[in-house]
Amino acid sequence: MGEEIMKMLKFYQDRGLNIVKGKDQYVWDNQGNKYLDLHAGHGVAFLGHNNKTIIEYLKKQMEEIITLTPAFDTPIREEMLKELDTIKPENLDNVFLLNSGSEAIELAIKISRKITKRKKIIAFKNSFHGRTMGALAVTWNKKYREPFEPLIEPVEFLEYNNLDSLKKISDDVAAVIVEPVQGEGGVIPAKKEFMKALREITEKTGSLLIIDEVQTGFGRTGKIWAYQHFDIKPDILTAGKAIGGGFPVSAVFLPDWIGEKLEEGDHGSTYGGNPLATAAVTAACKVLKSENVPEQAREKGELFIKILKEKLEDFKSVREIRGLGLMIGIDLRFNPSTAIKILQDEKVLSLKAGLTVVRFLPPYLITQYDMEWASNAARKGISETERTKLAS
Repeated sequence: MGEEIMKMLKFYQDRGLNIVKGKDQYVWDNQGNKYLDLHAGHGVAFLGHNNKTIIEYLKKQMEEIITLTPAFDTPIREEMLKELDTIKPENLDNVFLLNSGSEAIELAIKISRKITKRKKIIAFKNSFHGRTMGALAVTWNKKYREPFEPLIEPVEFLEYNNLDSLKKISDDVAAVIVEPVQGEGGVIPAKKEFMKALREITEKTGSLLIIDEVQTGFGRTGKIWAYQHFDIKPDILTAGKAIGGGFPVSAVFLPDWIGEKLEEGDHGSTYGGNPLATAAVTAACKVLKSENVPEQAREKGELFIKILKEKLEDFKSVREIRGLGLMIGIDLRFNPSTAIKILQDEKVLSLKAGLTVVRFLPPYLITQYDMEWASNAARKGISETERTKLAS
């Protein structure tokens, strides 16, 4: 018998690939096969795998100091703050770095309760904000929530993109948390009138508006921050995924009037804001600006959706192709798992959203050739799935 070795807990379905290398919008497996990566680590690799600028900044910082808490000043943090100042959400002049999107949501919820002295949180049906206990409490899918209840309370879920549902927001609500585009929920962009009405009613009731941009932020939707599509301003904004160019880091942005009311000990993080994270964010900001990433995402997203619609227009099983920038979903009339597997066989990596959506989260470096490749693979995946269903 062979010797038993340590086993990794599997909270994700195994994709059956051993990935050994990534560069720009591509990854390679241990057999030398090249894949177009439209999964991108749930959108993390938006600036491309192994971005040269980010690698340079990380290498340099590793040779200086790796571990340091925010209690100490360091040159890379000062450089990061200057870079962030040029791309920060409007009027949100304070930032705290954490390690994951869920952690950012946890801090946002804590802040909203402290500032308003209220308890109730409003979220939306089909929302996804993370899997830690606070973030999970405002995540809609019961499959994620129910095994771990009781979670923080009270939380009420309203209908997304429904103006009438907003009437339930009252002056006992600490915060409303919303995604500008629901990612895990099915790549569903918010409507402008919905977001504007949401901003108005939260101002009226004194509730804080938390905009979760962990997936939508940092250029992916065609603007630096997706809330900018709606002519509104958040009270608190959470960011993550792409903001570190592949390095694990998240951020909470908030205005002075909130920051001034927070005190020593209200929150903390052993690794939050460490020198490597600040180096990664510094480099990512430089890439975002020098490569005009949001504009590229806008133009390429429009082209990608156009190509997908042309390639898939004859399929009755395609309910809708939708998205914002380079956050794109193909909504099918059946479970997309088989289509996603066929896409992978065609060397295109994608992921599921909601119950019926194939989700593409491409790096901004995607080319028209890549879009044709992905669209043809999607066509094959949907066609073969349809044929299998008809045969059964």
